[in-house]
Amino acid sequence: MIGLSEILSDVQTNWPVYASMPFIAAAIGYVTKLVAIEMMFRPLEFVGRKPWLGWQGVVPRRAAKMAGIACDTMTSQLITPAEIFGRLDPQRVAEEIEKPLLASIEDITREVAAATQPDLWEALPDRIKHMIVDRVRRQSPQMVEKVMLQIQTDIDSVFDLKEMVVTHLVRDKALLNRIFREAGYKEFRFIARVGAPFGFVIGLLQTVTWAVFREPLLLPAFGLITGWATDWLALKMVFFPIEPRRFFGLFTWQGLFLRRRSEVARDYGDLIAKEIITPRNVVEAVLKGPLSDRLFALVQREVHRLVDSQAGLARPLVVMAVGGRRYQRVKQLVTMKVMERLPETMAAVEEYATDAMDIRNTLTSKMKLLSPTQFERLLRPAFEQDEWMLIAVGAMLGFGVGELQILIVEFLTH
Repeated sequence: MIGLSEILSDVQTNWPVYASMPFIAAAIGYVTKLVAIEMMFRPLEFVGRKPWLGWQGVVPRRAAKMAGIACDTMTSQLITPAEIFGRLDPQRVAEEIEKPLLASIEDITREVAAATQPDLWEALPDRIKHMIVDRVRRQSPQMVEKVMLQIQTDIDSVFDLKEMVVTHLVRDKALLNRIFREAGYKEFRFIARVGAPFGFVIGLLQTVTWAVFREPLLLPAFGLITGWATDWLALKMVFFPIEPRRFFGLFTWQGLFLRRRSEVARDYGDLIAKEIITPRNVVEAVLKGPLSDRLFALVQREVHRLVDSQAGLARPLVVMAVGGRRYQRVKQLVTMKVMERLPETMAAVEEYATDAMDIRNTLTSKMKLLSPTQFERLLRPAFEQDEWMLIAVGAMLGFGVGELQILIVEFLTH
């Protein structure tokens, strides 16, 4: 240990070095936080040589798991498929899509007739053609209403909300990043900003220790401690304690994320309603998702009934004229054409469905009712997965800056 007089003399001679130490430590604390935050989200895809030499953002790398966790919270605590579809009035849906549906019916009828009996269809008088088309058009809205009622009765057989959300977020990693970034943007800003004052305090201790011992290893050691401690403490302050707790009898603290429940609920609900659980995405999931074959079977059954009912008493003659196998082919073709036109047709119902489903307000109001522990799970998984790695990176960056600091100190003091 160095004597007091020698310490004072060295401080007086090299005061710029001593004065810079707390500020360098503050910079370490700030920069390591920024790097840790960015490492959570960037890059979207792996950069480097797999599996170990390189990096991919923590959230994009674990996109499927992150999306699954977010969806589990959403579906178990906030909203269910039955609730989404239960708010749609089948009759109103039929009314909303009636115009585009009827416009499609004539085209579908002509396409199917031309594909199965082109000569017969062309030979028919226009009056008969119009009569056939009109009969089908009159029954189509009732068919849509009936299909909607059957879907509502057993929605889980044709729609998988979790699969839709997870598939959407894994495919669009940038959107997954946005969910976590926007839900916790104030917390991320706090983590970055708090690194500087934490680092400055540690830097003051570092300055005193260096003045007393002047051991070269102290600077990288303090840099490592600064990077590690400020990362660890900042993360803890964001999520803990879950419930408000009084410390030292002087102040009450609750995790920052949990204190912003109302604001986070509003922003989260708005983002999910605009980007994920939208009428368009729901329709796409029903029509093209893993359960779409069940919807096809449902529509097929109703289309077959409609075609048979329109054939009426003439059905035996129709079957005789075109053949039983071709008659079944007609019904298959009608079903396929209806399914092809459904996405375009259902676009007409988006505005009504958005208002009726009311996803944003539902999510917002239910999120406010979550317990603090349940609410914490919305953002915490983004940190939990590789939290140790983020803290370790902060520590190593601090150590590296400390090594650089030694070189600067030795250069200035010699």
